Amino acid sequence: MSELIDTILLPYQRRWVRDESRFKIGLWSRQTGKSFATAAEAVFDCQLKPKSLWVVLSAGERQAIEWMRKAKQWAEAVNLALEGYEEIRHKEEVMTRAEIHFGNGSRIVAIPANPDTARGYSANLVLDEFAIHEKPWDIWAAIYPSITNPLSGEKKLRIVSTPKGMGNKFADLWHKNDAYSKHKVTIEDAVTMGLPVNLAELRAGVDDPDIWAQEYLCEFIDTTSVLLPYELIAKCEAEPKNLMPTPGAERFIGMDIGRSKDLSVLMVGERTGDQVRIIRQEIFKRMPFHEQLKHLCDMGREAQVQRIAIDATGIGAMLAEEARRALGGKVMPVTFTHQKKNDLYSAMRRRFEERTVVIPSDRELREDLHGVQRQVSTSGTISYRAARNEDGHSDRASALALLIHAAERKGGFFMPLTLKRRAR
Repeated sequence: MSELIDTILLPYQRRWVRDESRFKIGLWSRQTGKSFATAAEAVFDCQLKPKSLWVVLSAGERQAIEWMRKAKQWAEAVNLALEGYEEIRHKEEVMTRAEIHFGNGSRIVAIPANPDTARGYSANLVLDEFAIHEKPWDIWAAIYPSITNPLSGEKKLRIVSTPKGMGNKFADLWHKNDAYSKHKVTIEDAVTMGLPVNLAELRAGVDDPDIWAQEYLCEFIDTTSVLLPYELIAKCEAEPKNLMPTPGAERFIGMDIGRSKDLSVLMVGERTGDQVRIIRQEIFKRMPFHEQLKHLCDMGREAQVQRIAIDATGIGAMLAEEARRALGGKVMPVTFTHQKKNDLYSAMRRRFEERTVVIPSDRELREDLHGVQRQVSTSGTISYRAARNEDGHSDRASALALLIHAAERKGGFFMPLTLKRRAR
């Protein structure tokens, strides 16, 4: 077994498996083999101690089955006789648990994390990706008494996860509890110790500094953060008198369509090389849509205007359709889905970081940009929110994001919208 550990496992995985502390917690990057290492330890323990019982709580059914697959691979590697494997499901065909039975009487049980299913087991325990378990505080209250019951013998507790912000039980245990043997492995640590990953390629693919910091550098990023801090905005501001139109420069338009309580914002920018400069803002407050359309079309017909990205979400869909009918392929209707907002706001943040956008020094624009909040859910889903106030809903920020999207669009125009005749 020692030879297998030295041959197959990387140094940080070997340290984990050979650490015999009763309580261990691992803060590990994505793609570094957390499940592979915890499964190895459980199988080795089952081999050395007949009639052992290990229970792993995973974030969901898919994760539980994947963990068990690794455990079966390890059992084959150490020639631990596998007596059987079964998945127990209830009538809705959702797995309640999966079990591996070994010839020496040992068992490994995998359960999708749930406070009710966690109760009743007195076993060595693995909490896999604990930071994204549903109701982690309830799970903790359910399982901890069972592993510390002196009548059932001394049980081991293994907790491993990538961080998912503060304010969850995993973060609480990592920062505040000194009773645990702590193992931290960033992606950079893992590569240094032999993990075959191209760091530059991986980081370029992630293309988001907060995701990189949290998922790969193991930093506890707060679940809610300001998309554009004031200091980042300030570096890209210029006096409005220095942002005059340049003859012959390519121009682009972004337009956010406001609802009854929001503003509609039309923003015009020029692109020179990699830089986008804002040269004009038009704010429409409770203006009828047909008048907004006229303003947009008057600007859009200028020869220097290359593309127009317009909010086509909800009530904006009709205005976007009419604009495209009038201006043809210059118009890019944009529907604000979760993924599209992530793309738009990530691109805008990148522009501010690289200082390739120049905006007028304007308090209202500055506050709109600073008001956008980037939220990461416990499952890692990213969303963007802005508090509604009497001056709208960070509508200027949305218009700027659309303008940048129009300016970064590669290739030619969109095809003009083809309208079907209504049957008479």
